[in-house]
Amino acid sequence: MSEPTAPPPGGPALPPPAEPAARLGATQRQAPALARRWRSAELFGRAHEIEIEHGPAVYRLRLTALGKLILTK
Repeated sequence: MSEPTAPPPGGPALPPPAEPAARLGATQRQAPALARRWRSAELFGRAHEIEIEHGPAVYRLRLTALGKLILTK
């Protein structure tokens, strides 16, 4: 069996190993929630910016000319 290799210099850090299920408390053993997926075209329509309310704050999600997304508060 081979040992895991370290990430290349400047590469992403590896996450810590997961706790074995036997060590987790009953409240921590939950099925992962399914993520909701949205197509950006559904969110934006013909607009290039949308607003997202999160608690008392309003965030702006912008679509750049190069097709990238920028989220600002």
